[in-house]
Amino acid sequence: MRKLTSAILLSTCLILPVFADEQKPINPILKMATTTSTQDSGLLNELLPAFQKKTGYEVQVTAVGTGKALKLGENGDVDVVLVHARADEDKFVEAGFGDKRYSVMYNDFIFVGPEEDPAKVKDTKTTADALKQIADTKSPFVSRGDDSGTHKMEKKLWEKAGVKPEGEWYREAGQGMGEVLQMSGELKAYTLTDRGTWLATMDKSPLKIVLEGDKTLMNPYGIIAVSQKRYPDVNHAGAQALIDWMISPEGQQAIGNYKINGQALFTPSADAAEAKPATEPVKTN
Repeated sequence: MRKLTSAILLSTCLILPVFADEQKPINPILKMATTTSTQDSGLLNELLPAFQKKTGYEVQVTAVGTGKALKLGENGDVDVVLVHARADEDKFVEAGFGDKRYSVMYNDFIFVGPEEDPAKVKDTKTTADALKQIADTKSPFVSRGDDSGTHKMEKKLWEKAGVKPEGEWYREAGQGMGEVLQMSGELKAYTLTDRGTWLATMDKSPLKIVLEGDKTLMNPYGIIAVSQKRYPDVNHAGAQALIDWMISPEGQQAIGNYKINGQALFTPSADAAEAKPATEPVKTN
């Protein structure tokens, strides 16, 4: 049974308009849980209208951290999840909550901080060295603190650096990426962000990129249909239609074409073996 309350839907759902050229599917409402980065970057507003026009589905989006998005999938409250925490995505499928993970796109994480760079992060070569510098100088750092894909990556990076972040200099916001970037700018703090959200918000931020390009900062996104075997009421046809469109040449081109100030926010990465023509709408009788 679906457990999302109307209050949650009102506060977290982005309901995009339908411009279907064809007759609507039998069940046109498709519920997707995804990360704040796909919404804050503007990517969903670029992609979903084209999918909706082609197939007749109306996508209702709940944008939260990856952990919460997967939890919504585990509870059967949504039909499909689009997230970025590969290990947790694989566990989600292995536990029987999802059918299959499909690669969709990737970008990377970067560290941003105040222009004066008090921890001298720009002088470091690796993520581990950067985090040690921040901790040693007790420079302000704002963490997502929300079990999102970005937060999961951040915790993994602190662990690899051999640092346990704690003290007044380390603040857990419990907020989305856009809010954390704003908070970091106000506090003149460092933070870890996905490049897509950064490119979409950088013009309004006093922060600067202080570290990028480390191979540990790769950020892949995957899309998974919630298991119909576990939750018979999910809109599995709609979920698969969205997946098929996302990994189709049309969807992949739309992802690659989305740019801000001439820079692509995401790189399409659907496997050639997975890609096929986007699913046509399911017609009513």
